[in-house]
Amino acid sequence: MADDLKGGTARPSRIGGLLLVSAFVVATCGLIYELLAGTLASYLLGDSVTQFSTIIGTYLFAMGVGSWCSRYVKKAELAVFVRVEVLIAAIGGCSAALLFLIFDRVQDFRLPLYGLVFAIGGLVGLEIPLLMRILKDRLEFGDLVSKVLTFDYIGALAASLLFPLLLVPHLGLIRTGFVFGLANVAVAIAVILALPERRRLTVELAVAILVAVALIAGFFASERIERTAEVAAYGDPIIYADATPYQRIVITKRGGDLRLFLNGNLQFSSRDEYRYHEALVHPVLSRVANPRDVLVLGGGDGLAVREILKYPSVRSVTLVDLDPAMTQLFSKSAMLLALNKGSLRSPKVHVITADAFSWLRTNQKGFDAVLVDFPDPTNFAIGKLYTVSFYRELARALNPGAVLSVQSTSPLVAPNAYWTVSTTLEAAGLTTRGYHVYVPSFGEWGFVLASNRPIGQPGRLPAGLKFLTPNADSLAFFFPPDMARRPTPVNRLDNQALVREFEAEWAVYES
Repeated sequence: MADDLKGGTARPSRIGGLLLVSAFVVATCGLIYELLAGTLASYLLGDSVTQFSTIIGTYLFAMGVGSWCSRYVKKAELAVFVRVEVLIAAIGGCSAALLFLIFDRVQDFRLPLYGLVFAIGGLVGLEIPLLMRILKDRLEFGDLVSKVLTFDYIGALAASLLFPLLLVPHLGLIRTGFVFGLANVAVAIAVILALPERRRLTVELAVAILVAVALIAGFFASERIERTAEVAAYGDPIIYADATPYQRIVITKRGGDLRLFLNGNLQFSSRDEYRYHEALVHPVLSRVANPRDVLVLGGGDGLAVREILKYPSVRSVTLVDLDPAMTQLFSKSAMLLALNKGSLRSPKVHVITADAFSWLRTNQKGFDAVLVDFPDPTNFAIGKLYTVSFYRELARALNPGAVLSVQSTSPLVAPNAYWTVSTTLEAAGLTTRGYHVYVPSFGEWGFVLASNRPIGQPGRLPAGLKFLTPNADSLAFFFPPDMARRPTPVNRLDNQALVREFEAEWAVYES
């Protein structure tokens, strides 16, 4: 290869620097593809801890396989490096779009998911040894390994910071994939053009340009790709979709039915949401004499707040929700304002954007009633909000005689998960009473009342309720044998038993 460098000392330095920059790009893009796969798997399959753990493990193992395979590349190392870079650009750049499109079209989504992760990891693992061998032949310096690894680690840091802070909020997952695919292919093109032997790589250059054109087209078609994938997944026309740093928000509309989905999970249907929210709110507030200060944890759609404001004695409602995009959406959209009656705009309502666990630890105010309206415990990040540690913090916020309600999944489909919530509340020192109602969109759905004192009978319900009556309230506390209480563990931060029970029971139901 010495003949390739004839023409002065500037050329080797320039090529060497370019190849070191490529190490940075390889590392950054590789980690971005890994994060894309983990985030998509969390959105679509739930349980973020499991998804990220298995994807990172698969990716690192594949890198090891790729590194081992590099020993079989005996010649044309530079050409192989360029081809691998272009191949990573094509596969990694399109990975997010492809996974979105096939999610509802394959029987086992995990097979293509882990197949793509393994392919990308293997190719990245093949690149690094090739890059080091190419640099060793072209440059004379003793600290080759340290320089390559330094650029590699800096790239990993850049990816880990850019992904949550800039890329997901502003580009979204699909566009992010295409952008970093373009970064990969740009490196390949730059390396080819900088080399004296570029005439021997005309085919690779043509392919790289074609891949770049395809990635650019994909970037501009990202919104259409996303819509196509989500229409297939949700079935109904999508009128709103947004990927926030915390979740994927999708709203569909067919006829008069509005539906909200968070990370693919149905949160409400406008046709029957009143059943759920009347059952969440009124068994609590009707058991508190003249409730004045009310706390809502979650519930950024304002539908629970709509029910709370039916009590004239209420003077203050504090709503704590992690995602500002939710509360802003349900405070501004005319269609959604009609649904929640503009509840979040009420002067009585104070919206706080915060993690509920962290907020409770610093809260000094007491409340007469508390509504806990978190999503189901599909992963450990949400599961922490169902632990005894969280409920102990919640108990501190209860005024004497205060009552709270926790949405607690289906006691018919997931009875062990349901009763674990009750057991955990009791472990926090609270008295509990479970109840359930039928919500057509969800089926049989459960809640748990809890208080620092014995829970009494309901007082007068507000006028104009569509579902809950004194008789319905009374019947809700009866559990037939298939939903009856059973021994369950306490859900703790260090065991997250509830998440595992929830996942196991719903997996059986959905299979």
